[in-house]
Amino acid sequence: MEYRRLGKSGLKLSGFSYGSWVTFGRTIDVNAAIECLAVAYDAGVNFFDNAEGYAWGTSELIMGEALRRLNWSRDSFCVSSKVMFGSKQNPGPLQRGLSRKHVIEACEQAMQRLGVDYLDLYFCHRPDPETPIEETVRAMDTLIQQGKVLYWGTSEWSAEQLLEAFAVAERHHLTPPTMEQPEYNLFVRNRVEQEFEPLYEQHGIGLTTWSPLCSGVLTGKYSEGIPGGSRASLDGYGWLAKNILSERGQARVQVTRELTQIALELGVSVTHLALAWTRCNPRVSTTILGASSAAQLRDNLAAVDVVAKLTPEVQQKIAALLQANPGLE
Repeated sequence: MEYRRLGKSGLKLSGFSYGSWVTFGRTIDVNAAIECLAVAYDAGVNFFDNAEGYAWGTSELIMGEALRRLNWSRDSFCVSSKVMFGSKQNPGPLQRGLSRKHVIEACEQAMQRLGVDYLDLYFCHRPDPETPIEETVRAMDTLIQQGKVLYWGTSEWSAEQLLEAFAVAERHHLTPPTMEQPEYNLFVRNRVEQEFEPLYEQHGIGLTTWSPLCSGVLTGKYSEGIPGGSRASLDGYGWLAKNILSERGQARVQVTRELTQIALELGVSVTHLALAWTRCNPRVSTTILGASSAAQLRDNLAAVDVVAKLTPEVQQKIAALLQANPGLE
């Protein structure tokens, strides 16, 4: 396993990490969580991603119980939470958003569910248009000063919003964000590769990217429609099926078929090709995997051995295919 610094910080995260979105509390119970976490940890994974909104807090409860039973040394792994959507299915106005009240209370609640004394990483899950960015930055700085959070960051914020957060922090001598968690895969590249470019050198932002397989499209599983048991077939994920069946979604499915041919030439699966490709970007600190079983996770983690096969020539071939198919983003 490769380890990279989280941006300009001194924290070193495993190249692949493991997240619980969609799985914990839905397809993964405590016993399955223990198995998956153990598989990841034994492979060198040291970062486990979560959020208050995942299964309305149940995901954190399951991960917390699994961590308790595994009884790893606390200094050997990092765990995160995210704040914005609340941990209840129908949260009241005080129980969601990025107000100082909710940011601080949600942190306390996440720590309780996860069974930890502090969060290594704490993300603003999405921008909150109803809360001034300065209020959120001040709340995060408070948590940092209290020792309840070690590093704070954002998820799916624009470069403009991040620049405002950095400006507020500098102006008031507050702790700036360390990381951002954007979607990043072969079909979603603009924000990481273009929009955030000024943030890397100027502010040293790190990236903990999600959906490296574009919600499963890059596994090839949707080449013949929406199979039963897939993520897009789950209750509440009709939006995903709609995206896959859209004109852009079908264009992605077709390009995945062509990527499969490149993968076959390398003697690897298209899944491993797509996962390894994210590791070729030095700006990406860690790529979050979202496997729904220990067997799938073992397979995903094997992509570590494929990175070396993605030579500049192979990457150029992949880039040419993507450039020939505009509109995938």
